[in-house]
Amino acid sequence: MQPSRIAVTGSSGLIGSALVRSLRADGHSVVRLVRRPARGGDEVEWDPRRGHVDAAGLAGCDAVVHLAGAGVGERRWTEAYKREIRDSRVLGTRAIARAAASLADPPKVLICGSALGYYGDTGSRAVDEDAPAGDGFLPSVCVEWEAAAAPAEAAGIRVAYARTGLVVAREGGAWGRLFPVFRAGVGGRMGSGEQYWSFIALHDEVAALRHILDTDSLSGPVNLTGPEPVTNREVTAAMGRVLRRPTLFTIPPFALRLALGDFAQDVLGSQRVLPGRLLESGFSFAFPRIDDAIRAAAHA
Repeated sequence: MQPSRIAVTGSSGLIGSALVRSLRADGHSVVRLVRRPARGGDEVEWDPRRGHVDAAGLAGCDAVVHLAGAGVGERRWTEAYKREIRDSRVLGTRAIARAAASLADPPKVLICGSALGYYGDTGSRAVDEDAPAGDGFLPSVCVEWEAAAAPAEAAGIRVAYARTGLVVAREGGAWGRLFPVFRAGVGGRMGSGEQYWSFIALHDEVAALRHILDTDSLSGPVNLTGPEPVTNREVTAAMGRVLRRPTLFTIPPFALRLALGDFAQDVLGSQRVLPGRLLESGFSFAFPRIDDAIRAAAHA
């Protein structure tokens, strides 16, 4: 990819900060969208709740990568926080799509963050991008989230929906919470342990986003998850092997429901999702297996 000007929302988050570092290391100019007055030429002010984006700041951008959204695992799912999860995604995406579409020379591509939550609970059944949306809160949010990018598509911008799995990273996200627990020797399986977790190493997540930027044939849904989903029981065993700690504990379903509320059903649910479109487009995973992904995160 030739040096480009790329706008990124959610640039302070786990994935966004890693993506910005990667792009800048390769000589790309990155514009960060921030929710305060811009402090320099590499920042653009926006307010997703009000639907406001300083569209002039996006002028000259070749691409926009939109990753902002309230964390699904950050807090207990009260009705108020569920509204925040939904609004932060839908309103923010609509604002970005409209701003991009309003430009006389719009960006060539818009990557909208999405999630494997789109598919709901798939049990042991493997699914790819051709599978329909599932039932429940997260699938309904993902459907609205992706639909909010319609103004960009209508303007002729190539739009891809990066449906991301569980990112294996030590410094943040759901996995960031697992590392200290397992290092302390008190980690273990959750519930039955038979539920599938579709994971992706942080390195591969960033590489996949950049692959989408570079691959003109990729639009619509693209699953960003490793090619070998594993069960929670297998994740537990792998964490024990890599960190050399016992994994004797089990977190029963009732304890997860007590701690997490409605979010517990997604932790206990099973998603066996495959990266069909990434593989078809020639993407190569650096850490396709769970032990490799955990080891890479542990030594990052």
